[in-house]
Amino acid sequence: MNLMASFILVGGESSRMGTDKASLLLEGRTFVQRIAEELLKVTDSVTLIGKDSGNLRLNLPSIPDVYQNWGALGGVHAALSASQSPWSLIVACDLPFVTAGLFARLAGLRNDFEAVAAIQRDGRPQPLAALYRKDPCMLRADQLIKSGERRPIALLQSVRTRWTPFSELQELPGAEHFFDNINTPQDYEHASGKGDTTQVAGMT
Repeated sequence: MNLMASFILVGGESSRMGTDKASLLLEGRTFVQRIAEELLKVTDSVTLIGKDSGNLRLNLPSIPDVYQNWGALGGVHAALSASQSPWSLIVACDLPFVTAGLFARLAGLRNDFEAVAAIQRDGRPQPLAALYRKDPCMLRADQLIKSGERRPIALLQSVRTRWTPFSELQELPGAEHFFDNINTPQDYEHASGKGDTTQVAGMT
């Protein structure tokens, strides 16, 4: 059994972007390609959660949500349900600037905890570029969903989480953009300063 698997959440509706965020391009690669390349430097597998990977032209397995249309917590639950490893790295597809260095730093902090999550520079916790221990987190995620909860932060708040302040990450290369969340056309235009966004799958 592998010690750590990784999953990319690609099932969001992308309503604010107006097109599938997972298919957006930076420097000629989709967001998902960029994230998967970094994940494969620190884990043995990458699986997409939420839609058919054929739409993204990637040779990656994909798994649908267990709880359909349940948002990010549903995606985290689906990833943990599918995981064959004690630990899972779970990343949202709209965080294209995460790196293997970030993941390695978080993974190095997981001993004696049930999850590891960063605190962004703005003070907000980031549950969608985080590590989760399969058994306790899947059990708690299932309980939360059945109670009507949809926020992944609620999962982190109810297990033994190693909160990682940005001060412990800021010296890593690219740290200033790790948690740049690309949700709108304006976000995407701004991101063009960090890469070539002239080609966008599905957009004209």
